[in-house]
Amino acid sequence: MALDRNADDPRPYIERARPTHPSLIDSEHVLADLYHIINVPTVIWIDEGGRMVRPNDSQFGTDTFVQFHGKRSAPFLAAVRAWVREGRGVVPADQMRPQQLLPSPESQLARAEFTLAWHLHRAGRTQAAERHFLRAGELAPHDWTIRRGSMPIRGINPMGPEFFKLYEEWKAAGAPGYPVRPLEES
Repeated sequence: MALDRNADDPRPYIERARPTHPSLIDSEHVLADLYHIINVPTVIWIDEGGRMVRPNDSQFGTDTFVQFHGKRSAPFLAAVRAWVREGRGVVPADQMRPQQLLPSPESQLARAEFTLAWHLHRAGRTQAAERHFLRAGELAPHDWTIRRGSMPIRGINPMGPEFFKLYEEWKAAGAPGYPVRPLEES
């Protein structure tokens, strides 16, 4: 699932990856809202019955950016294999809620501000949109799906100087994100 403005934005990455599964584009950030996704990439394990069996986590399927984030993909990929093959690594249903990062009132308001900004932007009201994008970022300063997600919409390079400023702010704040939980490997 890509959180992008439209299907053309992630197309080069999807074509290069040549996935054997459908690639979905969530231009409305519905998935980010429903699952309180604050980082990209985020992994959520959902079983064949549609039940979340492991909450949001920041993991990586390749080592492409390991120098940037410091996480190797091998432990995560081994954990996914152990889950698929043997059912290991699942968080019991009665322990799921305490392990989730639940939205605060501020983060919910930030999502509303982001949604309003996106609507205004598409309606051609870019100045009004900008105010709401900025307000969303103020309310949820470490939510990458809001702050970095608004960059391409606003004409800002999401891998340019503004991104590195955001990254430095995030690091200075202690790299806040999802609760860290160990991966069970095969």
